[in-house]
Amino acid sequence: MNYSVEIIRSRRRTLSLEVKPDGRVIARAPMRMKQSDIDRFIGEKSAWIEKHLQKVTTAQLSAEKLTDEDIRSLTEEAQRYIPQRVEHFAPIVGVDFGRITIRNQKTKWGSCSAKGNLSFNCLLMLTPPEVIDSVVVHELCHRKEMNHSKRFYDEVLRVYPDYKRWNKWLKDNETALMTRRFY
Repeated sequence: MNYSVEIIRSRRRTLSLEVKPDGRVIARAPMRMKQSDIDRFIGEKSAWIEKHLQKVTTAQLSAEKLTDEDIRSLTEEAQRYIPQRVEHFAPIVGVDFGRITIRNQKTKWGSCSAKGNLSFNCLLMLTPPEVIDSVVVHELCHRKEMNHSKRFYDEVLRVYPDYKRWNKWLKDNETALMTRRFY
């Protein structure tokens, strides 16, 4: 094993692994789970981890990097486009929202604060419009449920029935998109 795993404990019930676009490997574990159980899980998933780390390396080598000018252009485009989509979907979800911010984030596609402020990644402009809509709906639904419970996803799917399809597209292409960021 030539990688390290960052372990994040929280009030969750399940254990999960994630390989970030920057090559970090993260295990998310319940607070009280034994370290030996976490280590065993990581060992059992080593082939999966290696496969996803290889994807990151391939994407980093083959991805055309975005310049500062490209990022500015994507940000301006997102500032024009994404608020329109938020305004379209907010009444369908049945929520209001605060400020909308567009950023060049390293790992997140969107976020929603407790005050209702929404933030979106400018790199969404490199995705199909359906992906942008899926992220917008996801964040707006957090205005009703600030978690990822079944009720949350039921609401997302009520508003955007194709959510799973486009969320999968985003997950499948996330590494290639995120590695295009200019470093």
